[in-house]
Amino acid sequence: MDTLVPGLQPWNALYRRLLPPERIQEAGAASKAVCSEAGASEQDQTRLNMSEPNFFMMGLFKAQIPDDRKYSKRHLWLQECDGGRYRVGFTSYSVRLLQDVYFLEWSIDPETVVRDQQEIGEIESAKAVSSMFPPCAGKVASFNPQLLNDPSVINADNYGSGWLYEFEPAANLLSAAEYVEFLNSAWEDAQRTIKGQVNES
Repeated sequence: MDTLVPGLQPWNALYRRLLPPERIQEAGAASKAVCSEAGASEQDQTRLNMSEPNFFMMGLFKAQIPDDRKYSKRHLWLQECDGGRYRVGFTSYSVRLLQDVYFLEWSIDPETVVRDQQEIGEIESAKAVSSMFPPCAGKVASFNPQLLNDPSVINADNYGSGWLYEFEPAANLLSAAEYVEFLNSAWEDAQRTIKGQVNES
């Protein structure tokens, strides 16, 4: 895979022919009890258990980065739900670049041990078709069945019911503050790449 933006290799396809989005729907921070099925729905739990998030400014867009979970440099959040198992989803930074998601397909089965940078699926949005990679080496335990029927939930509730899969990581993860610091360090290069590809389209 070619390297367009240092540190953002798995997302190179998202930057191709990227145009400024008109509208992005975004959910609030998700519940800490993300695996609980009792009581309210996942979206209701998100609203009831919202924590004050960090944020990263993508131009005029404020990408929220909740404190109640971990992150990877592949722009995925991980929230622990049961004894070392985490739910994984796209950060607001990812959703801003993806825009409207309308197709999602996995190329591995549940309970699969994966390598770092191993392709595990494909996602198609209004802006690009992109390979999907795990946050790090580990085991993909199960997938969110709701997304196979309606992947648009990723846009509507990316920090809640739009989670992708449950995962057992085998590497250290970033805190919210560390992830924001990473975004700050990479944003200038990302902007140059995005603008260059828009001009070439």
